[in-house]
Parts: sequence; C-alpha cells; structure tokens
Amino acid sequence: MPATRLVDRGVIRVSGDDARDFLDNIVTNAMETVTPERAGYGGLLTPQGKIIGDFLVVAVPNAEGGGFLLDTSLLQIPDLMKKLKLYKLRAKVTLDDLSERATVIAATDGGRLPADAGLVYADPRLPELGERAIVDRDGADELVDASMDDYHARRIGLGIPDGGRDFLYGDTFPHEALFDQLGGVSFRKGCYIGQEVVSRMQHRGTARSRVVPVVFSEGLNPDDGVEASAGGKTLGRVGSCANGRGLALLRLDRVADALAAGHELDAGGLAFTLAPKPSFIRFPYPGEPEFGAAA
Repeated sequence: MPATRLVDRGVIRVSGDDARDFLDNIVTNAMETVTPERAGYGGLLTPQGKIIGDFLVVAVPNAEGGGFLLDTSLLQIPDLMKKLKLYKLRAKVTLDDLSERATVIAATDGGRLPADAGLVYADPRLPELGERAIVDRDGADELVDASMDDYHARRIGLGIPDGGRDFLYGDTFPHEALFDQLGGVSFRKGCYIGQEVVSRMQHRGTARSRVVPVVFSEGLNPDDGVEASAGGKTLGRVGSCANGRGLALLRLDRVADALAAGHELDAGGLAFTLAPKPSFIRFPYPGEPEFGAAA
C-alpha cells in the first residue's frame, strides 16, 4: 500500500465532557455527523468569515479515551490553539497539541491503509483521496514508502485545495476554498464563529473567486504563488502544481470575460486553461449556460 507521512500536518486533541458541543458551537461543520466510523471536515473562522485553519475531525473511540483529534496544518496549530483556548471559557474541555508525538500518514493511491496502522479514517472530503491515519511518530517511517510529492500530485489531480498552498489562511472565505463543495460547512446547524458571513455568501451567490484545477501548456509548472492574468487584468493566483496541472484561486467572472474576449490565460509566462470540472464541484463554470446566475 503506497503511503506517505504528511510532515506538514499536526494533531490537536479536544477531549472532555463538553468536547462535541464545544466544537459544534465554533467550527463550520456539523459535529453530529462525526463518529468513530466517519471523520468530518471543517474549519475555524474569524468573526469576518475568513479561515483561521481547516482540519479533518476524527472521533476517538471511548475505549481509547474519547474526544476528537484535529488533523490540521502544522503551521496553523499555534493560531488554532490560541483561538480554541479563547473560546473554551467554562466548557469542560481539555486541549492538547500532540504534534511532538503524533503524525499523519495518507494513502497516495486513494486506497486503504492497514487497519493496525493507527487511528485510521477515510478522508471525508472525497472518497478518491483514500484513507489517512494518525500514528505515533516513533515508527511512522516504517509505514510509508512514498513521498510528499506523490501525495500532492494526486491531490492536485483530483482538484482538492490544500490550506497554505492553494489558499491563504486569514484571507480566504470558506466558499473560495471549496468548503461548500467538500462537506466542510453546514448550512443547517446553528450559529458558529463567522456563520453569518458564510450564510450570506451562500444565499446571495456572491462567491466570485474559487479554487479550480488548471492545466498548463507543454506540461510545465509555473512557480507556486505566481499571479494569473489575462488581457492585462489580474485573475488571481496559482497555488500548488504538479505534472503540468495546478490549482488556482481565480475570479471566475474575470476568467469568463477573458475567454469571451479571446484573451489567453497566463501564469508566470505559461498559458493555461481550466481543467475539466471535477465531479464534486456543483457551481457553474465559465462557458456553462447557467454561469453568472450562481457563480
């Protein structure tokens, strides 16, 4: 089973009698759906609706102590811990950064991991991403035989954004990072931090910028983070790239205008086109008849 250790991921444990309710009151996803058999995906937002951090939420079986583990960006853990402690108030919750003794591994071919690899869970964002596991750092390298590049190439090919690479923390709305397409935000549960802004974007259809997969000319890759433009107008920025494909956070209305005017889409001197729309994306693309009504 090809698997890789995601060295850029860390682990936060949220435990205690109030752990589920505590998280449900502040994160974007509905915690009622998170069970030992099913992980969740969500994030913590600023009051203005921008993403502080995103994470996979894994329920720990009661036999192993209960509570929840957040599989998240290692660089965002200080900010997440600070905010979680701020919102804790009198809740019966214990917060622990486990990153010095726990790490995350992931299947690189979209398959399954050995059941005894650790706390194993299917990636809730997309079935094709396969399984992940939270494991002890000691001995983790014995479980992996593939590189980070292998994992990210598959992720990019599937069109799944990665925080810090394809969107900037503190500067991106959940819709822009495809939370609404990947099960990362609930529009049915009660209030959470930033909920009003997210709900307004959903109901008014005002998410003009989106992370979308793109294909570059000649199978080349531009530098990560380069500006994308067309006809002298900025479209957005390119995120992570692999094998001539990439993910880019683009103003889709400007992409539509550029294509209608016959302008070439450019990133760092490389021409690019929108890749075929992934099956999980439900919003209209430039060129589709319904684009403009709910883009």
